[in-house]
Amino acid sequence: MTEYEKMVQGLVYDPLDDEIMREQSMYQERLWEFNQLKPADHEKKQAYMKEVFAACGEGCYIELPFRANWGGAHLHLGSHVYANSNLTLVDDGHIYVGDRVMFGPNVTIATANHPLEADMRAKGLQINKDVYIGDNAWIAAGVIIVPGVRIGKNAVIGVGSVVTKDIPDNVLAVGNPCCVIKELAQK
Repeated sequence: MTEYEKMVQGLVYDPLDDEIMREQSMYQERLWEFNQLKPADHEKKQAYMKEVFAACGEGCYIELPFRANWGGAHLHLGSHVYANSNLTLVDDGHIYVGDRVMFGPNVTIATANHPLEADMRAKGLQINKDVYIGDNAWIAAGVIIVPGVRIGKNAVIGVGSVVTKDIPDNVLAVGNPCCVIKELAQK
């Protein structure tokens, strides 16, 4: 099994494998070009998102700069997603974002993780865990979401939170580590 196949299957793999590095470099080049676009280049921005992202619904908008290990190639956006500036994705694994999700500035979503065993880390090995964000969630400024987390629909994650475990639907959650503090009424 190749290192790329291990990566895709969520197994421990070497992210510095030649095949992986070649493919990732291609996306990094395209991402650099995307980040050079002017604010008024709406059509070019849309074209990038539709061509590079794993999925991109209608009416999505990303304020630049945008950072992603794979240029967003493993990002699945629903429709009408808004991301403020400096959205950073460690998108070695997949990130699934529902419809009408909003991201504040300086949000980081990581899918890549490293083994706890020091000898495996010394070899530079990695494992990816996908992240899921439900419809109509609001991820406020400066939030960090770690690998493998699921955030429920209509959830609000407060400013500066570090989300280390799943967050259910219809709640306000804040803090480090992020904890539910209130259920939100749905109308």
